[in-house]
Amino acid sequence: MTQESAQRTMVGDVEVIRVVEWRGPFAAAGDLVPSAGQETWKDNEDWLAPDHWDPETDRAVMALQTWVLRSGGRTVLVDTGVGNGRERPGSPQFHHWQGDFLGCLERAGVRPEDVDVVVNTHLHADHVGWNTRAADGSDVAGGGGSDIGGSGGGGGVGAGEWVPTFPRAEYLVPAADDAHFGPGNAYGGGRNPSDRFVYEDSVAPLHRAGRIVLWDGEHRIDEHLTLESAPGHTPGSAVLRLASAGERAVFAGDLLHSPVQILDPAHNSCFCLDARAASASRRRILERAADERELVVPAHFGGSGIAEVRREGNGFGLVGRGERRVRR
Repeated sequence: MTQESAQRTMVGDVEVIRVVEWRGPFAAAGDLVPSAGQETWKDNEDWLAPDHWDPETDRAVMALQTWVLRSGGRTVLVDTGVGNGRERPGSPQFHHWQGDFLGCLERAGVRPEDVDVVVNTHLHADHVGWNTRAADGSDVAGGGGSDIGGSGGGGGVGAGEWVPTFPRAEYLVPAADDAHFGPGNAYGGGRNPSDRFVYEDSVAPLHRAGRIVLWDGEHRIDEHLTLESAPGHTPGSAVLRLASAGERAVFAGDLLHSPVQILDPAHNSCFCLDARAASASRRRILERAADERELVVPAHFGGSGIAEVRREGNGFGLVGRGERRVRR
């Protein structure tokens, strides 16, 4: 199942373009968010399905997407997807992936040479892949897109040198993630065999090209955009805050994979490396979003891709669901 689309909205004076390369049922719900029992999904089926959960297969519905921000005359990308033709032995769904990411961007009006800034919210495989491309073009041979649940085909690491996809851009990478996933820490401590490949094909070439900027704590991009550390999912996991003309949004990366984590921020995904820190970061971001009426824009939500949250008991609810009671 492959779908692609682009949608546009304004947050204050900043144009936000959602570029969707793929969306559909992904992982088993109980595997993705292990602490959210089956009853959580079933009790909230009336609004989780079909955008966030497929009851027939019991799989979470997710999207592979990039957010394009046009701010202050510059073009900013938030995360860059999987990348084509990559070796991902620890991530079968992304191994030798073939998609049409650059085509999706072009149809949204963005060429590689138009991009000024690339934000990697963290250094997992599905957020950094199109940081680079094969210099000889072998990674786009075949194109077309494949089912995310399959192995795809074609392309290949080793076919040529990896070079920055966006030749004019500076790439903003959390320093803590660069240290954790880099060779000095033996590529994430060897936890996932794909981490070495991810770093070597999608991060190390940026260092060699002098296009990378490492940051820690907080990093201001312009008058509207600020990066902020939100560790836990990975050591350097970050969110991007947008504030313009009295309107706000937070691009939350993988702090949230599913709305069930909004209902109870203690629910971590199976990909969170430090569960306690991830839960604390998630709660902090959601508290601020509820209190400041900040739109929440996670990396992989289906549906509109955007959530508006409110405080509800010890957790949070979603605005825009009428007065339906969400059940934890």
